[in-house]
Amino acid sequence: MSFRFAPALGAAVLALSGCQRGPDEAFGQKVRAYLLENPEILIEVSQKLEEKRTAEAASLARAGYEKHKAALERDPRDLVANPDGAITVVEFYDYKCGYCKLVAPDITALIRENPDVRFVFKEYPIFGGDSLVAAQVMASPAVRPKALELHQRLMAEKALDAAAIQRNLQAVGLNPKLVQASAESEAVRQHLTDNHRLAEALGIQGTPHFIVGGTAVSGADMNALRLAIAKARAEMAPKTSAS
Repeated sequence: MSFRFAPALGAAVLALSGCQRGPDEAFGQKVRAYLLENPEILIEVSQKLEEKRTAEAASLARAGYEKHKAALERDPRDLVANPDGAITVVEFYDYKCGYCKLVAPDITALIRENPDVRFVFKEYPIFGGDSLVAAQVMASPAVRPKALELHQRLMAEKALDAAAIQRNLQAVGLNPKLVQASAESEAVRQHLTDNHRLAEALGIQGTPHFIVGGTAVSGADMNALRLAIAKARAEMAPKTSAS
């Protein structure tokens, strides 16, 4: 446990001393000695500051969600599973992100087992190269009829490259040349640019990153994602009057 918050604690102690002249060296030594004798106070302060920082981050996430809700949840260019679901989950991901690949089977199961969850896939190729090529392909309108199946296949590829992308396009019955022509269009480039700008506006720095209502879940934390979905589901349930 880091004690980097000790200066903040010292300042708090001094503030509680009231309207007095600045503390002298002897007083400072007393504060230091007290903290050394009671290190649990430092741990408590560290925990409280971490809780405050988490609450502030949650507040910012909520504000960002409200401001960008339409772009997050209702961009008609995005791939969506369970389009009629009442609860919307948005995932920012990269096809070469190991953690995205790790949770991909769980995401597939979640979509299958929860028809009330409307799942929005946001292409966010942070690694460039083959990641960008895969994102362009997936954002291509020519892929839409087979998009979900192709998404699952690309996530399952351990060594994603141009050959693997072409092989999987053929496996789902798509013409790689036709898809490539569509993938290199200005519309697709604009779609991915808009996704990057949206991620930057929301302070998203890595993948996978999920958003459920105003709740953000960073990383491959399926338990946190399920809790966020359960929270959203509970908030949508009709409230009954107390008897």
